[in-house]
Amino acid sequence: MRGAALWQLGQSLSRRLSNSSNRPKPRFFSAAAAELKKTALHDFHVENGGKMVPFAGWSMPIQYKDSIMDSTVNCRENGGLFDVSHMCGLSLTGKDSATFLERLVVADVAGLRPGTGTLTVFTNERGGAIDDSVVTKVREDHIYLVVNAGCRDKDLAHIGEHLEAFKAKGGDVSWHIHDERSLLALQGPLAAPVLQLLTKDDLSKMYFGEFKTLDINGFKCFLTRTGYTGEDGFEISVPSENALDLAKAILEKSEGKVRLTGLGARDSLRLEAGLCLYGNDMEQHTTPVEAGLSWAIGKRRRAEGGFLGADVILKQLEEGPSIRRVGFFSSGPPPRSHSEILSSNGEKLGEITSGGFSPCLKKNIAMGYVKSGSHKPGTEVKIVIRGKSNDAVVTKMPFVATKYYKPS
Repeated sequence: MRGAALWQLGQSLSRRLSNSSNRPKPRFFSAAAAELKKTALHDFHVENGGKMVPFAGWSMPIQYKDSIMDSTVNCRENGGLFDVSHMCGLSLTGKDSATFLERLVVADVAGLRPGTGTLTVFTNERGGAIDDSVVTKVREDHIYLVVNAGCRDKDLAHIGEHLEAFKAKGGDVSWHIHDERSLLALQGPLAAPVLQLLTKDDLSKMYFGEFKTLDINGFKCFLTRTGYTGEDGFEISVPSENALDLAKAILEKSEGKVRLTGLGARDSLRLEAGLCLYGNDMEQHTTPVEAGLSWAIGKRRRAEGGFLGADVILKQLEEGPSIRRVGFFSSGPPPRSHSEILSSNGEKLGEITSGGFSPCLKKNIAMGYVKSGSHKPGTEVKIVIRGKSNDAVVTKMPFVATKYYKPS
């Protein structure tokens, strides 16, 4: 299932399930569900009214008792707790860890200060994106990163192949996949105040992109001040046997204001924040430059290259890409993935990759790729939905202002 369809699926499932309590469940809730992997919080999701759907080989909650619209707004006004344990955390250790990883990603990993991280992109030989990831330098000899659930198998195969070749030449690096840990994302204005009640460490001194290993609710956790919503918040890697207790403690300390939040709201939140969803807004034929992620390519990496596809990417940085990812406001029905984008005279400019109705802005938003020259904010275009052209205008992203916690 492609991620940009989550919001649509959530809405249709909500209507279907609320009006069909006596009907048999669709097949993918029965036979297929038995083959899906389950997170440590699976039963807790079900007990709390989570509507479970197949996603990237896992049974995951797309929403709970409230609507995706309400859940999205509550995350921005109060807070949301997401189970993202389907994502894959892994560690690289050894004195050559950064040198090795820099062969595969565009970030200046070696230049990161210990305890800090950044978004990066794994590239292929053509400069295309294999996946995006948040990479953190825990120590000079320890790199921690999290890759997308839907990309896990290909990412691990890609990393593993290059790791063996690197080690065969004498490189000092090993890896560990953190299948023994669960991952929770706590997002929204109450994230820090609530989490502070569960740890003795002063979170006010921890800024966006920073990482710590600390005790939370009595459990040893990896804590990164980051997220996928545009809000202030944290991703918490916790031993799986402690994940349920931690989730319950967070919800209890918030006095009901932080709610369990599913993949449907996660998708609308990241779209409002103008963030890419791999498999929709970025794929193996898309370069980081085309995707608007040039800022993730470190200054030293631009000068030295040394990563897969560097020749293609550095040329695009110098000459400009032929296509660019941009945002849109539009009239008519909400744009969906693969909707055509046309110029005012009917020329095809590109297509939508993600779109929907913004719960917070109460208007249609979308992102997609257009030919360079048609990417400037204010450019008027048409978006074709079900055979009908609808007015739209190119706009800057994020659609909703981000609230990352940074030094003033």
